[in-house]
Amino acid sequence: MESVGPEPIEPVELTAGAFRLRPWRPEDVDAVWKAFQDPDLRLWNGSGVVTREDALALVGRRLDWTSGSHASWVVVDDAGVLLGSVSLHSIDRLQNDAEIGYWTAPEARGRGIAAIATDAVCRWGFGALPIDRIELCHAVENEASGRVAEKAGFTFEGRLRRSFRYGDGVKHDELLWARLADDPAPELSTRS
Repeated sequence: MESVGPEPIEPVELTAGAFRLRPWRPEDVDAVWKAFQDPDLRLWNGSGVVTREDALALVGRRLDWTSGSHASWVVVDDAGVLLGSVSLHSIDRLQNDAEIGYWTAPEARGRGIAAIATDAVCRWGFGALPIDRIELCHAVENEASGRVAEKAGFTFEGRLRRSFRYGDGVKHDELLWARLADDPAPELSTRS
């Protein structure tokens, strides 16, 4: 019997309230580099974007969905301005689960973008992929991510001690949240 690897995922655009989630493009590098000038984003994102070349590498990884292990979007407004990012990653088709991560550009915070985009990606993932559980982890100190998780319909499950090294080089305790395919979907505002 021949071993079969993960199936590629075909990039798709999603609507999330007043926002659009589109696949990454090479021309997103400058907006990513600008967003990562924010110390909070650098601290809590953990993707190692310290130089413009790092931003280029990040965009390169996110625009290629062929591995079948992730689906990643840029969150944009109606003018096409980059507001944030959301990625369904660590997709495991054997266990039928995945993880989700997101960030919001500093000038776009406080508008509910991360929760709305996260909910849209969860709905897509549960419908398009053979997954029934999506996990979300964030550093205990990153309270804003906890608010996003709750608003996006995730249930708090526990604390992971010294589980992830963030942008400060320190392994932080994280809070673990999960959303199951049959959990009630949140009623999110479509405000912009």
